[in-house]
Amino acid sequence: MAAGTYLHRVLYGDTDQMGVVYYANYLRFFEGARNEWIRAHGITYAEIEAAGLMLPVIEAHVRYARPARYDDLLEIATVVSATRVRLSFRYQVRKSGDPETLIEGFTVHASVTKAGRPTRFPPWLDEKLRPHVVPFFDKIDNANAKER
Repeated sequence: MAAGTYLHRVLYGDTDQMGVVYYANYLRFFEGARNEWIRAHGITYAEIEAAGLMLPVIEAHVRYARPARYDDLLEIATVVSATRVRLSFRYQVRKSGDPETLIEGFTVHASVTKAGRPTRFPPWLDEKLRPHVVPFFDKIDNANAKER
């Protein structure tokens, strides 16, 4: 299974003066979805860091189609692709029970040591995550983002 879904109830503090989710908060929602996707596949991000591996964001993109509002229950669908040194997470945000996409985006993460040097995923992590990723798609997403 390459996809997962994370639920987030919009809190009052997630919204701006207009009563809609503040644009930057979607990156936090993406982080929650990403962490839960990793957890669902038998490991936590804390365990990855404890083993000396970091996964910093090296690219992020968000496309806003429609706003979410206070108390909306959001479903954040997540699909992941990987190379030997990068993970790409693609996100689609919808209101629970509504098929219309509100927000979509992606984040790309590099595999680096604590010293910041690029490194391949260690075999133990690759074995945990590789069965749950789809073919690498971020080159397509990057090209599409540049066209928008």
